[in-house]
Amino acid sequence: MLERFTLEPEATGPLEWYGWRGLDRFRRGWTEDRLLNDERGVLMVVKGAAPLGFVSWRRAWPATLSYCWEIGIALLPEARGKGHGTQAQRLLVRYLFAHSTINRVQAATNIDNLAEQHALEKAGFTREGILRGIGFQNGRWRDGVLYSIVRDDIIGAAPSDPTASTEAGKA
Repeated sequence: MLERFTLEPEATGPLEWYGWRGLDRFRRGWTEDRLLNDERGVLMVVKGAAPLGFVSWRRAWPATLSYCWEIGIALLPEARGKGHGTQAQRLLVRYLFAHSTINRVQAATNIDNLAEQHALEKAGFTREGILRGIGFQNGRWRDGVLYSIVRDDIIGAAPSDPTASTEAGKA
């Protein structure tokens, strides 16, 4: 399934396709550390036994003395538009807050990817602004949108309960 996102433009969709990449990216990561280490990680999004896509995170350094996690998601076309992305990102944020000392999780997406922007907002993220000319895609530079969520945005959620709801109005 991971290789579909590397080989098939229709798997990512036109807003997230950045050209073909080497197949060894996921294979090498799996061989080295099962796609989990202190700098980054990849987890499958599943419904029952059916794979729907994956979420990922990587360490980002927005300030000199502190880092945050930057997350991403890729869902197969047949899994989109059903709330799976919102729930997967919500659970990933809770996992990252529960198992690291970071205070911030951020996500960036293509400015035209309205579905992902909606999913991030439903997951409790706050839109911070436009990232002008941030991504090169299909022969030109494109704008993106930056979102974030901080620990204080999640109220009443026990660290051991990744399914607890977020603050009213952000769930």
